[in-house]
Amino acid sequence: MNSISAAELKRRGMAAIEDGLRHGPVHLMKHNKPAAVVLSETDYLQLSAGSAGKVVGVTAVQWLLNQRPVGKSSKSQLDKALRKEREDWG
Repeated sequence: MNSISAAELKRRGMAAIEDGLRHGPVHLMKHNKPAAVVLSETDYLQLSAGSAGKVVGVTAVQWLLNQRPVGKSSKSQLDKALRKEREDWG
């Protein structure tokens, strides 16, 4: 797999992507996991040809729903904190 780490991308910027694209699509890695793919303009145009008007991928809501929960608070703890915060407003 042709990949670039987030650290390398920060350090080298566009040059890292350009070097990687010489060997095909570039997978951008974040925390050792694929986070995104960068395509050349030619590859992108080939991939998107004929897809006009079609929905590709997922909606923003679908993406959000598929994200791993972050934090350690339970729903009841969050509800309690929100109630207290609202009480403090008035």
